[in-house]
Amino acid sequence: VGKILVEQLSKLLHLKENDTVLVVGLGNWNATPDALGPRVIEKLMVTRHLREFVPADVAGGLRAVAAIAPGVLGTTGIETAEVILGIVERIKPAVVICIDALAARSVERIGTTIQIADTGIAPGGGIGNKRQALNRESLGVDVIAIGVPTVVHATTIVQDAFEAMAQSFAGTKPFFQLFNSREERQKLLSEVLSPTVGELVVTPKEIDELTEDMAKLIAGSLNAVLHTSVTAQDLLRYIN
Repeated sequence: VGKILVEQLSKLLHLKENDTVLVVGLGNWNATPDALGPRVIEKLMVTRHLREFVPADVAGGLRAVAAIAPGVLGTTGIETAEVILGIVERIKPAVVICIDALAARSVERIGTTIQIADTGIAPGGGIGNKRQALNRESLGVDVIAIGVPTVVHATTIVQDAFEAMAQSFAGTKPFFQLFNSREERQKLLSEVLSPTVGELVVTPKEIDELTEDMAKLIAGSLNAVLHTSVTAQDLLRYIN
């Protein structure tokens, strides 16, 4: 999986040797399902402050990487886009890479899917709390988004179960033949469940392990893509 992620990221990132990269870990580090971004930042090789001290034979493979976990509006009082824009204007990165936890459209996607986009991301969009988007229009530089589904709406779980029953009993139970499409079934279930279930969001009980494993995978892949010829052992030696 890590090898595939490295290959896909390499196709999207067209960096020069002296380019600076800003990596942003979106999400609330106090909420485990939303802590993917901050946990990736903890495991990232941050090197922007080290380039002047690195030997010349290594400098070519050690790209200037800066990283930040800006938190969320509810704990900082500052829009994430405002924080990132200020940093971008100051350090002028060639690209911004954002990592965030997502809301799944299917239960089977939780912790099993990594989504990559080159059009940016709108923090909080998956749980109905959409904030200002982080993209080329708002920041002035290319934005690559990496996301992993860690939660699912309770209504989605019911919809998945209903869909499975519809497929199993479509030929024998007249009730399931009343709806011609999945969209019609989802609309009905949303109307019925919204007054009681509302915006309830569910996460697996093993989310700690899932988040940690995904954070290691994404951080390791980013380190491999951004620092093409430097091993983790070399980096630790230069830091120490």
